[in-house]
Amino acid sequence: MNVDLLYETLSQIPLEDLNFWQSLFTKFYRAWFLEDRWLKYFEGLLTTIEVTVIALIIGVVLGVLVAMARVAHDQRRPGTHNPVLSAINFVCKIYVTVIRGTPMMVQLMIMGFVIFASSRNFTLVGALGLGINSGAYVSEIIRGGLMSLDPGQSEAGRSLGLSYIQTMRFIVIPQAFKAILPSLGNEFIVLLKDTSLISVIAGKEIVYAARSIGAKTYEYMFPYVITAIMYLILVMIFSWLQSILERRLRESDRR
Repeated sequence: MNVDLLYETLSQIPLEDLNFWQSLFTKFYRAWFLEDRWLKYFEGLLTTIEVTVIALIIGVVLGVLVAMARVAHDQRRPGTHNPVLSAINFVCKIYVTVIRGTPMMVQLMIMGFVIFASSRNFTLVGALGLGINSGAYVSEIIRGGLMSLDPGQSEAGRSLGLSYIQTMRFIVIPQAFKAILPSLGNEFIVLLKDTSLISVIAGKEIVYAARSIGAKTYEYMFPYVITAIMYLILVMIFSWLQSILERRLRESDRR
């Protein structure tokens, strides 16, 4: 029997008179098929991916800049003093401390309802907030990876006539990247799941779609279960891509 025809038949019967499976089918139909509501989930999915990509770019750029500044400050030669570098390091430490010490939801609410209160582009504001938050965690991951390397690597690059930036780019960062890849991958997965928080400032991602559908059907179980499944699939795809990259890096080390 066609699912539409089956729903039309069951919808004529009071919900309390349906058996368990009929009731389950009716609720699922209303959450997914009725009025093409599945399109709302996929519109939210596209927004989730868009927000994740934007926040990821912001987080990586911020994280690299902050980590480079702090490592440059921490690895200064004894007896040297650079007031500009010290000031930048101080600002970076404040940034990391504040971001890591406050809840992300509170940060998003400040971004959406205070700093950008006049903006109606809630999705972009949410992506910016997530990116700034992620940058603090990414910077600590990268800084830890850079500081864990033998200082002789940097000294060897400088002895070859490379500048600090060139030494970091061609010698230090490629080695550190392999060590921090699992931690970075975990941070990116957390960032992907945290996109659900932008719904608190009316960002129209998957949770926002599920909430609006639940408000129409007065049934929230299936909308939220569908949302959870979508996030699970996204995380599984991302984890699979990460495992491929890690495997290729291991293979390159053996050659």
